[in-house]
Amino acid sequence: MNTRLTWMVAVICIAGIATPALPAAQDEVAAAMTRHGIQPAATAARQNPRWRKPVKIVLLAWGQPWQRVEEFRQLAAGATVVLATDVTTAAAAASDADVIIGRNPEICDPRIVNNAKQLRWLASLNAGVELCMGLPAVKARNLVMTNMRGLDSPVIAEHAIALMLGLAHGLDRFAIDTSNHVWSRASAARVPMQYMEGKTMLVSGLGGIGTEVARRAHGLGMRVVATRVGGSGKPDFVEHVGQPDELLALAKTADVIVSAVPLTAQTTGMYDAKFFAVLKPTAFFINIARGGSVVTGALMAALNEGRLAGAGLDVVDPEPLPPDHPLWNSPRILFTPHISAGSDVANEARWTIALDNLRRYVAGEPLLNQVDLERGF
Repeated sequence: MNTRLTWMVAVICIAGIATPALPAAQDEVAAAMTRHGIQPAATAARQNPRWRKPVKIVLLAWGQPWQRVEEFRQLAAGATVVLATDVTTAAAAASDADVIIGRNPEICDPRIVNNAKQLRWLASLNAGVELCMGLPAVKARNLVMTNMRGLDSPVIAEHAIALMLGLAHGLDRFAIDTSNHVWSRASAARVPMQYMEGKTMLVSGLGGIGTEVARRAHGLGMRVVATRVGGSGKPDFVEHVGQPDELLALAKTADVIVSAVPLTAQTTGMYDAKFFAVLKPTAFFINIARGGSVVTGALMAALNEGRLAGAGLDVVDPEPLPPDHPLWNSPRILFTPHISAGSDVANEARWTIALDNLRRYVAGEPLLNQVDLERGF
């Protein structure tokens, strides 16, 4: 074979090797990362001085069935894998565990985390991690923590839009009439209907959920503005992205405000009397994030005094809301009991990302959705 032909064959072979088809599992991971905006950490897991290949992994499996457990065992690379079905078993098993994987609130139970003296990695199968951030052991031991931010964003965003449209079209009033077997146009006339095309939505917290809310609002023909901590650039469907200190200025002109902020020290109680005082009396306030970001008394006052047209609340403070709480009696509220992530579609992407994160941790690679312990999300 002459030199030129040998070179051509080599190039063809190298090209074939350089662009192989991804295995099916990695295709799923890549698709989930793209769809849900999931990013790998800036540094590899092995660069953490406390990293080691796991010796023992505890899976928390009460409340909801654990899926694809055998795949977790296969990826554990010889580590002992314990499937704990109650807090007592989990706390005992965690005493010498490197890794704990589970849902909130179980994964943030202090009886489990405080007893896990060898713990390196805490992997939440949910997005919110404020309960874990409240445990001194998490920061004191500089644990690596990951979550599932972005995975439930599309369905939560739909829920936020549903709450907005429900209020805009008086479904809160008509649900009461329906339960009382009342067909009344006089009752309907007391509800100030709103047409949302052309109106302004403020998305407070343009993260995974907030971006999906903004996308859908834009699709309805709304003008969308937003706030976000740090970052640069903006989606084409958002007109303006400001920093959190622009919240009040942007809220003054908004017809709908959707809260999509995580609960941190900075966001706790951020929607206070000062916030509600600047809103239009025709505005709607939607919260599908965390109830602790709202000063409940200030929200009640705004509703009761007619300074707010309505509120759609999937989350409240306190939660669950006691039956005798006065918020139940405030006008124009649509409550849902912290179920905005529920749907008829199995979220296989959650397990795809969880499995790939275990593979990454065992290999010492950068983890997906690593939580910034200082920022709390």
